[in-house]
Amino acid sequence: MSKDQNLFPASGSGPAAGVTIIGETMRIQGTMTSREEVHLNGQWDGEMEVDGGLTIGTGGKANANIKAGEVIVAGSAKGNVETIGRLVLRAGASLEGDVKAAGIVIEDGAYFKGEVD
Repeated sequence: MSKDQNLFPASGSGPAAGVTIIGETMRIQGTMTSREEVHLNGQWDGEMEVDGGLTIGTGGKANANIKAGEVIVAGSAKGNVETIGRLVLRAGASLEGDVKAAGIVIEDGAYFKGEVD
């Protein structure tokens, strides 16, 4: 493949520009720092610092302290969450940890245990 060829054609079959996707079969330990939006569908153990938005999908698990521009949780997270935007806990989501956010949305059926600042 030449370096001029695009791995993901404009038809939209690949990930959106500026989005990092951590797949369902991935388990990662460590510290992440990202300027891009991140979608976590696998498991992350450690620290996460994301300038953009962080979405934890329905199968995603984060055992991490999280700092991000905005956080959406549909899966599960254990650790403290700090966001300059809002935190959204979707129905079926689970979050155990303290939250510091400009706003918080907890849908019916979501589980939250911690303190909010």
